[in-house]
Amino acid sequence: MSNDAATGTPTLDGPQQEPPAHGLGASLPPADARAKTEGTFPYAADLWAEGLLWAAILRSPHPHARIVSIDTAAAAEMPGVRAVITHEDVPGDSAYGRRIADRPVFASEVVRHHGEAIAAVAADHPDTARLAAAAIAVEYEVLDPVTDPEKAFAAEPLHPDGNLIRHIPLRYGDPEITGEVVVEGLYRIGRQDPAPIGAEAGLAVPRPDGGVEIYTASTDPHTDRDLAAACFGLDPDRVKVVVTGVPGATGDREDPGFQIPLGLLALRTGCPVKLAATREESFLGHAHRHPTLLRYRHHADAEGRLVKVEAQILLDAGAYADASSESLAAAVAFACGPYVVPHAFIEGWAVRTNNPPSGHVRGEGAMQVCAAYEGQMDKLAAKLGVEPAELRLRNVLATGDILPTSQTVTCPAPVAELLRSVRDFPLPPLPKDTPEAAWLLPGGPEGAGEPGAVRRGVGYALGMVHMLGAEGADEVSTATVKVHDGVATVICAAVETGQGFATLARQIVQETLGIEEVHVASVDTDQPPAGPAAHGRHTWVSGGAVERAAKMVRTQLLQPLAHKFGMSTELLQITDGKITSYDGVLSTTVTEAMDGKELWATAQCRPHPTEPLDASGQGDAFVGLAFCAIRAVVDVDIELGSVRVVEMAVAQDVGRVLNPAQLATRIEAGVTQGIGTALTENLRTTRGLVRRPDLTGYALPTSLDAPDIRIVKLVEERDVVAPFGAKPASAAPVVTSPAAVASAVRAATGRPISRLPIRPQAAVAAAPSGS
Repeated sequence: MSNDAATGTPTLDGPQQEPPAHGLGASLPPADARAKTEGTFPYAADLWAEGLLWAAILRSPHPHARIVSIDTAAAAEMPGVRAVITHEDVPGDSAYGRRIADRPVFASEVVRHHGEAIAAVAADHPDTARLAAAAIAVEYEVLDPVTDPEKAFAAEPLHPDGNLIRHIPLRYGDPEITGEVVVEGLYRIGRQDPAPIGAEAGLAVPRPDGGVEIYTASTDPHTDRDLAAACFGLDPDRVKVVVTGVPGATGDREDPGFQIPLGLLALRTGCPVKLAATREESFLGHAHRHPTLLRYRHHADAEGRLVKVEAQILLDAGAYADASSESLAAAVAFACGPYVVPHAFIEGWAVRTNNPPSGHVRGEGAMQVCAAYEGQMDKLAAKLGVEPAELRLRNVLATGDILPTSQTVTCPAPVAELLRSVRDFPLPPLPKDTPEAAWLLPGGPEGAGEPGAVRRGVGYALGMVHMLGAEGADEVSTATVKVHDGVATVICAAVETGQGFATLARQIVQETLGIEEVHVASVDTDQPPAGPAAHGRHTWVSGGAVERAAKMVRTQLLQPLAHKFGMSTELLQITDGKITSYDGVLSTTVTEAMDGKELWATAQCRPHPTEPLDASGQGDAFVGLAFCAIRAVVDVDIELGSVRVVEMAVAQDVGRVLNPAQLATRIEAGVTQGIGTALTENLRTTRGLVRRPDLTGYALPTSLDAPDIRIVKLVEERDVVAPFGAKPASAAPVVTSPAAVASAVRAATGRPISRLPIRPQAAVAAAPSGS
């Protein structure tokens, strides 16, 4: 699959064929597209119940403080207030965490970050709940916050487990070897917020058996249920999580810090309780991308071939561990990028500070190191006088090469093909120096200085991400397919977060059973678990489970017919709702063959196991890898430092295109998110205090900031161990695009560009000679 050079529309390589109307390979639209477009789709914030109460959470105004006392009397006495709860009212586990249970439901003795939950209120009106929360009197002894992750090593422990969450020392090759050419760099990556379209919301409803049901936009409902049940002091089967409409997710969509207080209030009051967070509460309450400090030294020979990479990677986890261990493993393992490196020595740390918590955000770990190692490749190219794309081509990975973790790349790795595709794609034309084209200049008609101060730059980046979980994670999903009266239903707890799983599940059943009408059931924890929506795992694991279940139903459907005509089921095919034999003797419809019966089957999919990285960072830690190449073209006003991204040319390793329109959308969204990382998105803090936690202070890219995104090539080299051979689509461009933008700004300005997002002062430079 490639792109039309004029329009950027994805097109298939080779002879053109009419795309199928349904099944795999069709651009089947999402079933909920109309409802979302018309504004009738039910999100968590729209939920309602008879006798509803409203919740509010009191949050700490300090990043680090000792709690001297909490007085809830004034809040409890306010008219309309039904309950006020603190740490003393948590009947089960006082702390939770998906990986390490180190985050308290409510702070009891110490506050460790700005916005940490102290207490929660339920009242008959949302304004009453917020006023009551504000009336809770908390006496603090303010402490000096630890906000510099480099100082966290020697600082007093912020948590009983200490400040060091994980240390990974990767050792690969000969530590004494050196290269003829050496370049060094120090890089800093800011704190990106997931900034979901809809802020967190949910509804908790008490059950007659003393349990509770929580309706929320969870992306991992079974884990959320288990965490909540432990804090409620209940068995998991007495807590049910029902997934409501998810308004997009680029990480862990609903933090348990919102869900658990909600359930506690419902259990305390015996009434349904609803929480709808403000945007400020959303910024303060959920996890962000890890701010990262990276020190690099690259060694190469005189031809530019890499000899050794040395790096130190420090992740700021904020107050609690969350996904920091997994993020660090990805950062260390991919610290050299999709390049052949014979010798690598990487030190990685994740530490606690009093900064906002960090956690899972799309491409975690891999994005930060991509920005750094691609900065190093640009430095190396400049020092050797080699074209940046050519230098990269001399070093790219291929199938059969070995990662610095000693894992062999067994999946397709067409990195050179991807890079050549974006390098050879025609460059966009220069904007004309006319008033009509002024909006094309950086900053728009009023933002640019003189057109003569604008410089164009072209930059490259190669990125890689892992698929599914890593380091021994048990990746398994279960799905059921039922067929009755010509209609198929898929039951699977894989949450549709905007990644397109619900559409894919419909296409799989259409392809396997020839039934056009397929429904995907809503998700709750009464269903078998399917795991979190991350790392493309639902395309692989949950999609694989749906396919296996559908094939089992197919066998049930075809066996009686095959037996009747004395042939095997392999000699029968289902197309467009019709069953035919290879010789044409048998021809009937699926509905006739069903004869009113209901057929169903349940299946699981579990990929091959992985292993944790050992004490020297070695091990087969990843199920598979996906790669991406991006060429960025930018215009920079070198007097004002304003940057306009003109075009992003993308080539990606996708394995197999399952839904062309959906795939293109995912890639474009990933590229745009990466542009935000590169230029605007940074949740700023001052000594641990979040500055302007709103969408005015936190600048997301808008449609005016989005460039032309050209999907130059989609390499369909199927991964034989993956169901359908497909690879995840959205994380790879998120990882790669920030590095590509930074590379292009370097080319335009001659400045090193070692910090993301790029500050205007970093892009101010004198014009390169002859430019």
